[in-house]
Amino acid sequence: MKSGVYVFIFALLLFSCSDLKKKAPQRPLLSLPVIKVQKMNITGFQMITANIEGTINDEVRPKISGFITKVYIDEGQRVKKGQLLFKLETLAVNQDALAAKANLQSATIEVEKIKPLVKEGIISKRELETATALQTSAKATYNGVLAQIDYGNVRAAIDGIVGEIPFRVGSLVSPSDIEPLTTVSELNEVYAYYSMNEKEYLSFLRNTQGSSVREKIKNFPKVKLILADDSEYDQEGTVETTTGQIDTQTGTVSFRARFPNPNGLLNNGNSGFIKIPQQYNEVLVVPEQSTFENQTIVYVFSVKESDTVVQKAITPIRRINNLLLIKDGLNEGEQIVGQGVSKIGNGTKIHPVVTPFDTIASSTETIFKSN
Repeated sequence: MKSGVYVFIFALLLFSCSDLKKKAPQRPLLSLPVIKVQKMNITGFQMITANIEGTINDEVRPKISGFITKVYIDEGQRVKKGQLLFKLETLAVNQDALAAKANLQSATIEVEKIKPLVKEGIISKRELETATALQTSAKATYNGVLAQIDYGNVRAAIDGIVGEIPFRVGSLVSPSDIEPLTTVSELNEVYAYYSMNEKEYLSFLRNTQGSSVREKIKNFPKVKLILADDSEYDQEGTVETTTGQIDTQTGTVSFRARFPNPNGLLNNGNSGFIKIPQQYNEVLVVPEQSTFENQTIVYVFSVKESDTVVQKAITPIRRINNLLLIKDGLNEGEQIVGQGVSKIGNGTKIHPVVTPFDTIASSTETIFKSN
C-alpha cells in the first residue's frame, strides 16, 4: 500500500516539474545595432617629423683674422644686403697700408722726376718705363692693402634675418674658424626637411601618378605643417624634391617641401610635423568599435540570415581614429554587429537592429574627407 503511495507522489512531482518548465518564460534575445560594410574614398594623413630652414642660409665669416671691435646687429634682426654687421680690428693692416702708401708716393715722385728728363733727352724712355712699372706695382700693393682693411668691415651678403651670434666684442676670429660669426637667412619662404623610411617611400612611388620620380614629385598633393604647439600652419607647402636614395645609416629617404612665410612665423631651427595626405579609393571601412582583437588578430561579428553571429578575422590596412580600413575578410554590404561586440560570442543569436553606418561612425566626417 505504501509503495503505491510513493509511486503516486513521484508521478505527481514529475508532472509538476514538467508543467513549470512549460510555463517558464524564455530569455529575450539581445538587441544590437547591425550595420552594412561600406566602401569609401577617404583621405587619411601621415605625420612625419620635419626641420625648418630658410631657403637661403648665408654663413657670415671673416676674410681676415682679428679681434671684433663692434657688433652692429642683434639676433633676430632683419638686415639688408651690404649692411655692416661686424667691425674687426685692423691695426697691423693699417701699418701695412701706411708703408704701401709711402712706397706708392715715392714711386710717383720718381716717375714725375724722370718725365722732364726724358723729354729733354737726358735719359732714355726705358728708364721712364721702368719707373712707371714700379709705380703701377706700388699702386696695386696699396689697393690690395686697402681691400684688406675693408675686410675688417663684415657686411651682409643677402637680405634676411640674423641668427645666433656666438661671438661678441673682444673675440678673436679667423677665416679658418669652424663656427661662423652668424647666419643670415632668407625667410620669405622656408624649407621643411623630412624623411620617409623605405616602406613609406615605396608606397609613395606606387601610389603617386607619374612615370618618373620627378613627375611623381610634381603630382604629389600639397602638404600641411603642424607646429610645435600642435597648431596647424595656415599655409600649404609644395614638395619639391627628394634624394631618391636610401641613407644606409638611417634607412630613410629625404624630402624637401617649400612653405610661404609671409608673416615671418617660421625661422631657422623650428621643428614640427609634415602632414601628408594619403588617398584610399573604394576601400572597405568599418567603425573601430565594431571590431575586437584576440592575440593580435582583428575580428568582427558577421550576422547571418538566422540572426546568429559568426566571428570573422579581418586584415586591416590602417587604423585612423575611429575607422578601420580593411584589406580583406569582409565584403561590401555584409552585415556586422556595429556595437556591443563585447556582450556576445561566436554563435550567439541576437535581435538585429538595422542601423545607418554613420550613426555608429558618427565622427567620420570631422576626421576624413570623403569624395
